Amino acid sequence: MIVNLNDPRVIRTRQLLMQAFTELLEQKRNIYSISVHDITTRATVNRATFYAHFEDKFAFLENWMLDKSQIILKKRLPHESKFNVGCLPTLIQIVFEFLTGFRQHITPGDKQFEPMFEIAMQKEVHQLLLKWLRKEAVTGVSQEKLEATSLVISWGIFGSALQWSRNPQGRKVETMVNEVLEVVAASLAPVLERRTE
Repeated sequence: MIVNLNDPRVIRTRQLLMQAFTELLEQKRNIYSISVHDITTRATVNRATFYAHFEDKFAFLENWMLDKSQIILKKRLPHESKFNVGCLPTLIQIVFEFLTGFRQHITPGDKQFEPMFEIAMQKEVHQLLLKWLRKEAVTGVSQEKLEATSLVISWGIFGSALQWSRNPQGRKVETMVNEVLEVVAASLAPVLERRTE
């Protein structure tokens, strides 16, 4: 069964499921012990409804993480139409803070879900950068180059934050953000050079 993601009932049901999972996570403090039964009971929907919306728990968790990533980015950044080069430090800091917070709350049993959550955040950063570059790039830059640029930069930001969150070695987040920003700015120069002079 395919659900219409624009249908208000579908939106409401998904919100109920997401909220139920968030509440359960706050109570149980680990992901692996939360079952589909727990989620549907808390959301007051049946299992068939859950599976009409999500293939399995992994699909649900990926969707939940994408939703959380979007909320985090929207809270701290201006609307994507107003995103500009001045927003890059904030974007980089959000990624570093997200991974630091995520690592503090993950339990040994949750390790299996770690890559899924990390990739969800990286995808959101990639999409945001790509939309921005499509609006701001100098004339004549191919879509392929914009796609490659946003992909490399999003992974660069994310990879730096991931490595640092695993082993900060006494380096402050502000220092890391500035260092990553310097590299990102240099990487963006070829596609934005006339706009940033």
